Amino acid sequence: MLSLAQAIRISLGSIGSSKLRSALTTLGIIIGVAAVIANVSLGASFNQYFNDEIGAVGSNFIVIYSQNIDVFFDKELEIIRTTPGVDGVSPINQQMAKVTYMSVSRQIDIQGVTEDYDEVANFNLDSGTFLTDKDRYVAVIGADVAYEKFDKNISIKNPIDITFRREDGGVVTQSFIVKGVIQDPETTFAQTGVESEVRIFIPIDTMNEILDRDDYGGFFVKAQSLEIVRETGDEIDRRLARSLGVPGRDLDNDDAKPYVVFDQIEILEQTNQLSTALTSLLTSVALISLLVGSIGIMNIMLVTVAERTREIGLLKSLGFSEKDVLSLFIIESMIVGLIGGIFGTALGMGTATIANSFLDLPNIFPLSLIFLGFFVSLLVGLVAGVYPARKAARMDPVEALRKE
Repeated sequence: MLSLAQAIRISLGSIGSSKLRSALTTLGIIIGVAAVIANVSLGASFNQYFNDEIGAVGSNFIVIYSQNIDVFFDKELEIIRTTPGVDGVSPINQQMAKVTYMSVSRQIDIQGVTEDYDEVANFNLDSGTFLTDKDRYVAVIGADVAYEKFDKNISIKNPIDITFRREDGGVVTQSFIVKGVIQDPETTFAQTGVESEVRIFIPIDTMNEILDRDDYGGFFVKAQSLEIVRETGDEIDRRLARSLGVPGRDLDNDDAKPYVVFDQIEILEQTNQLSTALTSLLTSVALISLLVGSIGIMNIMLVTVAERTREIGLLKSLGFSEKDVLSLFIIESMIVGLIGGIFGTALGMGTATIANSFLDLPNIFPLSLIFLGFFVSLLVGLVAGVYPARKAARMDPVEALRKE
């Protein structure tokens, strides 16, 4: 009976005696495993990248927008503020308005908010401070507004003129002093509709006074944790629906409600679906490479069986059983696969690192990815070696010894 240690020693000797053949055999596995590792890692990196971008927009956020005027008032604000799981809330009004600075005018989204918006939106300031509820005619502007929209950069304490259009058709122009500039979160993919870098924020009481209105266009809410964002959003939805007279049977019908609710989890799910689809596509291509590599192992192992016919006959004549010969060839095939897995995993991680650096993605290498590389390579070696091993094990020793 051939022991495992003896089988491994004989297999390593056989691999070492034909270095070129062994190198060509492992090459297919190296390329296939490297492709799988690199593509799975890229998928995980894209997923983390999307999550980071969404997180840069806001912290555990829930957004509620009215679809009509005169829907949300202080009553609805208090309902949201007292909902379990809510950590902060800011009412929002917004209007696209003409903004003039140094005689240059641009159309920019103006948002009226409270001081709580700073905490909910999770952004940082390049300079200055955010609004307080005691402020009147001051503004906090996004990085794009400060540095890209106008011919000259806007700094704190600079005046800007904002021209609002009221519902009665009247036009009001008011001068605001810049109090702060919001740092660019540098999100390039995730677009949620609440990006701070392209907006100007002013006190909502001031905006409502200028527009002669007392309602709110929506709310930006922060949940206590990401884990309860969906639960908190659903509870807010139920309470608002009850307050606005929406029947319980229409709670799941967005067309029956005068408002829309979406949250961070919903956006994350959409981006995760995209990254999962991307990962699946990349991995499918890689698996084709791995399949080609496994066929290459099988072909070379079959050639090996033909080359070693006399050796197989000699082994069987010395008392080696079919099981022993089968084990020898399967172990040899698995060793080839394992060697390919080691080099393939290293090559895949190196390739992923270079790609992540080029695409400006985070490097994500879960430990399971390394185990995946070794497992796949061993599995490929095992599967590809079974047929040649069976063919070798079933040889007639007399016929094998006659083989020239």
